[in-house]
Amino acid sequence: MRACLAVLGLVLGAGEVRVGSKGFTESVVLGEIATRALAASGVPAAHVRELGGTRILWEALQRGDLDVYPEYTGTLAEEIFSGRVRSTLDAIRPALAASGVEVGAVLGFSNGYALGMRQPVAERLGIRRFSDLLRHPELRFAFSNEFLDRGDGWRALQRAYGFPQKDVRGMDHDLAYRGLEAGAVDVTDLYTTDAEIRALGLRVLEDDRRHFPDYQAVLLVRTGAATPQVRAALARLEGRISAPEMVAMNARAKLDHVPEARVAAEYLQGAGLASAPAQLPGVVDRFLKNLRDHLVLVAVSLAGAVLIGLPLGILAARRARLGQAVLGAVGILQTLPSLALLVLMIPLLGIGARPAIAALFLYGLLPVVRNTHAGLTGISAELREAAEALGLSRWTRLVRIDLPLASPSILAGIQTSAVICVGTATLGALVGAGGFGQPILTGIRLADVGLLLQGAVPAALLALAVQGAFELLGWWLIPRGLRFSGSEAR
Repeated sequence: MRACLAVLGLVLGAGEVRVGSKGFTESVVLGEIATRALAASGVPAAHVRELGGTRILWEALQRGDLDVYPEYTGTLAEEIFSGRVRSTLDAIRPALAASGVEVGAVLGFSNGYALGMRQPVAERLGIRRFSDLLRHPELRFAFSNEFLDRGDGWRALQRAYGFPQKDVRGMDHDLAYRGLEAGAVDVTDLYTTDAEIRALGLRVLEDDRRHFPDYQAVLLVRTGAATPQVRAALARLEGRISAPEMVAMNARAKLDHVPEARVAAEYLQGAGLASAPAQLPGVVDRFLKNLRDHLVLVAVSLAGAVLIGLPLGILAARRARLGQAVLGAVGILQTLPSLALLVLMIPLLGIGARPAIAALFLYGLLPVVRNTHAGLTGISAELREAAEALGLSRWTRLVRIDLPLASPSILAGIQTSAVICVGTATLGALVGAGGFGQPILTGIRLADVGLLLQGAVPAALLALAVQGAFELLGWWLIPRGLRFSGSEAR
């Protein structure tokens, strides 16, 4: 147990200022800038990338799982404080203080929400303002999933303008841009500093009823982590990033596929905020880190599934009525969508490896429990009667006869559980657990197939390696008379 906690401590980066970022390019770049600015001032810092929506990061900050993350004043006013405060810094600072949070730096630019269309379509239909969309109920709207449910998002926007559109879908923000480019989407939400606006030649529509508030970019810092050294390091970023600079950094990361860490390091050097050259991990170092993180997730969750699932399977086989309840319960866990289960774990366990391991453990239970139950209940009555006739105790029969006879089924269940854990562990990157899901997420966001394959191919090879390892393990653990192979069958 202590060894497991020690490994988790390495994964979670104990002792460092933990900087979070959301799952879009600008937030990742700002997270890298904050992390490197802290490090340049002698403050150890680690960046937990691409964690998802606003609520996940805000709650992680409140719990102490994160210490710093980039946010926007309009988002704080409308999403976090549900419109109870105005989107000005004077109004927001006291509300933040009441939540144990403060503004570490006002970065100097605004990045607001807007609606955008392809220029030729907007020109042909004569659309320049939000209100012009009222004349075109046939247009297909696709918004980022968070925007659909935000306090200042689609539903509030629809009420403010009375939009009649019915064909409204939720999509990943970056995929919505691809849909817009391909003509599958007519209107989507934009961040006004997105590099795609210029690259795709989009028309940014005028918010003629001033629905959206101001979205000044700020760095939030948890008051408990705001030491004088941390405050001084973040204060160096005060007012240092202009909107054109942010657009340029987004373009380098998103369109030119320059790693966000390099974009941030070069910005800090150019701004005179860091003198040391950028120290970026190489491909091999990134691979080894992802492999280590992935193996920790799989090994710890699989060990838990075996340690708990095996006794549950034995109990289910010994107590028929109780067994149905046990099988039903673990079966229900398997039906929960993996992403939903991960998010459900966050309020209980925070972010990082812990919620991912808990979710993988729950997913791994069913194959172990079911196959243990099936293996034990499948033993023939004649063999059971023979064991009883020898006068063996129930424990001896279980260890010396029942479990060896059921071992092919049990090992197959553990093997299935292991393969499931390897594949599902890629989703752990959504909650900051790392692993091979990290390059997959980044590759999807940047439309970089090479980066995506850096995660997908090793994850697939690892699943094959695990499956092969269990095949070899079967030859060692399963009694010779119970092994089946093509040659033996002939």
